[in-house]
Amino acid sequence: MAKWQSFIKNNMLTIMTVVGVLSGTAVGCILRSLSDQKWTPRETMYLMFPGEIFLRMLKSLIIPLLMASIISAVGGLDLSLSKRIALRSILYYATTTVCAVILGIILVITIKPGVGAEAAEKGGTSKEEEALKRKVLTQDTLLDLIRNLFPPNLIQACFQQSQTLLLKPKNFTGDELNITSSTLIHWSFKERYENTTNVLGLVVFSIVLGISLGQMGEKGKGLVEFFGMLSEAMMNITSWVIWISPLGVFFLVASKMVETDSFLEQIRRLGFYFATVLLGLVIHGFGTISVIYFIATRRLPFKVIGQLSQVLATAFGTASSSATMPITIQTLDKMGLDPRITRFVIPVGATINMDGTALYEAVAAIFIAQLKNVELTFGKTVAVCVTATAASIGAAGIPQAGLVTMVMVLDTVGLPAEEVINILAVDWLLDRFRTTINVMCDCVGARLVDILSIGELERIGDTDRLNADPQELIEMSKDVGG
Repeated sequence: MAKWQSFIKNNMLTIMTVVGVLSGTAVGCILRSLSDQKWTPRETMYLMFPGEIFLRMLKSLIIPLLMASIISAVGGLDLSLSKRIALRSILYYATTTVCAVILGIILVITIKPGVGAEAAEKGGTSKEEEALKRKVLTQDTLLDLIRNLFPPNLIQACFQQSQTLLLKPKNFTGDELNITSSTLIHWSFKERYENTTNVLGLVVFSIVLGISLGQMGEKGKGLVEFFGMLSEAMMNITSWVIWISPLGVFFLVASKMVETDSFLEQIRRLGFYFATVLLGLVIHGFGTISVIYFIATRRLPFKVIGQLSQVLATAFGTASSSATMPITIQTLDKMGLDPRITRFVIPVGATINMDGTALYEAVAAIFIAQLKNVELTFGKTVAVCVTATAASIGAAGIPQAGLVTMVMVLDTVGLPAEEVINILAVDWLLDRFRTTINVMCDCVGARLVDILSIGELERIGDTDRLNADPQELIEMSKDVGG
């Protein structure tokens, strides 16, 4: 009986989320069957209203959580251990995260789990709607991406981003549905500001400020601690909002059920999406990471992964990389890793190395774009790649915190936050799989850095002073936003 009570207590949020999904589905189906006519948009809006409030709470957390987490994480990096060791760690984090995002984008574009859905439900896109779509060149999208990396006004970047607008000539008489790039390149253009948060610009500024504070040493320590406390406070608020998620999910799923024409089609698309994310996580965890590890060390990581059974089980059960950290440190110490490596690589990795989260957010954003028949240009796909990478850095190491940054990635492709409803039904389960991959990649990275840093560690010398209780790493993770 005590075991069951402990299990329920440790997994209460997951249980409540599942109940919210199932009950929302049931209530939505019942409400739809009781009405002879299809629900009007206003009636659906009333049903969705509590879920909309939940989404607004999530959006309000994006900027302070993202900026505080990145500034405190980058500013708090301890480069005194050895700049080479620190650079190896950061290079590993950056490489694996970018590879995860690219893999996710390739899979979702190839498998196309959401293609053909919305057109069938809405009866296709009219010629008038096609003509009203903003005409854009790929090179303009790429230039906009670069412009937004360097916002002229940080306050404006919190709610607007730059966008190139092509102006149709007054004497244009051609068919707007068949305009080619060779025609668009002769159109005049102007810069306008779209009402969407310029996440990329804020991320670049946060990274630069973090680097600057780190280089200032003791002088910058006070500001680093301030952003560390702000990050911790925002994660506390995030955890409160996440505990409201079962109620928000209930109303969001119920409203989706009353407006959908085919419940089975909805389940089929969600199943393809789930399979795409899971396939990406497996390929990245056992394929991409293995290739990177082999290239760097000329060894395969499967023996290392085999020794992480307790760590991976804890990560899956808690859905939190921060909660798993003490067990991760203990396990790696038993495996013979140098304590200085584990106590640097693991806390920082639990904060900024979220490979599974980055892959999931890239797949989810493009999946939702496919559902809504939003065409993604090469430039927008690159923007998804960059934003998903940045979002994974700012994601808190607590259960389902990826929902906060997922809303941010949706903004990048011009989709409203409400569209996150399309993935909520399975997010609670995918959260556990992506957390497991996050932790596994951290552990493999720690072993890789340990192998490559033997020479530097021997020159540095004594390790006894660093044999601290791994439980203390919980506090360390808070200091860097973990």
